[in-house]
Amino acid sequence: MEGVKRLALGLVALVLAGPVLAEELLRLPIGDPARKDREAPLVLDAITDTASGALLTPADLPARLADARLVLVGEEHIGMDSHRVERRVIEELHRAGRRVLIGLEMYPYPEQHWLDDWSEGKLTEEAFLEGSRWYSNWGYNWLYYRDIFLFARDNRLRMYAINAPREVVAAVRQKGFKGLTPDEAAHIPTEIDTKSADHLRLFKASFEDESFHMGSGDAQWQAMLNAQCTWDATMGWNAVAPLAKDADPKAVMVVIVGAGHVQYGLGIERQARQWFRGRVASVIPVEVDDKKKGPVKSVQASYANFVWGIPYEVGSLYPDLGLALHVRGDKLLEVLDVEKDTPAAPAGFQVGDVLLTMDGVAVDGRETLARLVAGKRWGDAAAFTVRRGEASVPVNVLLRRTVPEKPAADQKP
Repeated sequence: MEGVKRLALGLVALVLAGPVLAEELLRLPIGDPARKDREAPLVLDAITDTASGALLTPADLPARLADARLVLVGEEHIGMDSHRVERRVIEELHRAGRRVLIGLEMYPYPEQHWLDDWSEGKLTEEAFLEGSRWYSNWGYNWLYYRDIFLFARDNRLRMYAINAPREVVAAVRQKGFKGLTPDEAAHIPTEIDTKSADHLRLFKASFEDESFHMGSGDAQWQAMLNAQCTWDATMGWNAVAPLAKDADPKAVMVVIVGAGHVQYGLGIERQARQWFRGRVASVIPVEVDDKKKGPVKSVQASYANFVWGIPYEVGSLYPDLGLALHVRGDKLLEVLDVEKDTPAAPAGFQVGDVLLTMDGVAVDGRETLARLVAGKRWGDAAAFTVRRGEASVPVNVLLRRTVPEKPAADQKP
């Protein structure tokens, strides 16, 4: 649940030690009452229909989604196999004759015109990335998503920006719904459900109790959940809006989004059901090997409608520094957390460091840093200068992955 960890850091500027074991999040008895008390098998390179336990091929999936109008595919943002699954779902539905629309968490909805121009083939990659501010709006390496975007452009599939502006979500957390200005409130749905006990349980389960402290307790947790629900509801609202206007009964909106917005049907799906009466289906890629516990052979059946077994990845395909950062009022980036087992840890970054330069280029915001890091590959080095107190300090980073240790075969986790 790396995405949830980063979400928390971005919203409340807290320092977290790390997410809970993935296996625990796969086995919560929450969500759909018909499935929450049993397990479904997880098999490498197979798709499990969690309602029946049947194992499917990608070509089988469109028949199982024949009456679904909204399909949510939950990704790990820096997991390449997640993005291969997303493209394959889109490809198979397109091949089956469905008119596929693609909803994107990556962009707030005011950026829609850039996606229109891209889908219509009016922009080069370079012009699209620069004009749409990919590395500001999203920040993850474009190469994770490139094949999906090229497939959409080449087949004239419409893409939709569905997210809320980042500052509006932060305002919900800070001021509550009643404290929003009219301009802020205009960006989100009027109805947002924040009262799900299951959703709160999932949200809390995303963090280790001994390492994550919410300050004011229940009120702070609820403020965090309100922000998460605002994200979910806004994406749900903007995803179903095109379907309401579409006369094609076979049109399907495929939303590619972080898995935390899809798990157990408690995120986008729960919010969208306030306005959408069609069938909603979820697909989540799941690694068949847990980083610490070893093989994962099953998940809670309520985790998603379909789980797609993917291999364990040793780190991300493209370099990730392992820094959680806060944008200060002067636009400079301050280190909030240095994640263990990442390149940033042995390099010597410290909480409170302010990034000044990378490879001699001034780091004047997230977009610049993300673009510079995207140009690196594993094995490269990066030279940073940071402000630490009153001093300027060099920090040299070797972009090398760490293989997590696992318990011995005869050792119980």
